[in-house]
Amino acid sequence: MTDAGHTDAERTEVVRNDALGRYEILVNGETAGFTRFIDRGDQRIFPHTELDDRFSGRGLSSVLVREALDDTRAAGRRVVAVCPLVAKYVSKHEEVADLVDPVTPDILQFLRGE
Repeated sequence: MTDAGHTDAERTEVVRNDALGRYEILVNGETAGFTRFIDRGDQRIFPHTELDDRFSGRGLSSVLVREALDDTRAAGRRVVAVCPLVAKYVSKHEEVADLVDPVTPDILQFLRGE
């Protein structure tokens, strides 16, 4: 994925970890946070995002979500933003509106079975 590079001293990158089913944001090689995903058909469901408190207030969650959605688009998948943080991001960024499918009772039932 890409290097978001906040400062010369801080290297930030987002990687997809398929083994754990999540996108991770790394700061100088240390995992600062992640957003989980579950693929279902042509949809990529985002149920949960976490950011370590030590890394809060630096805009990293927005970088993480943006990169995850860019990768989802590149994979030809649709986004289902169950996670409130991902939902907030997509509501504020019109450029991803064409990717987003609604959260339906069927999706929520599927997640309960996971």
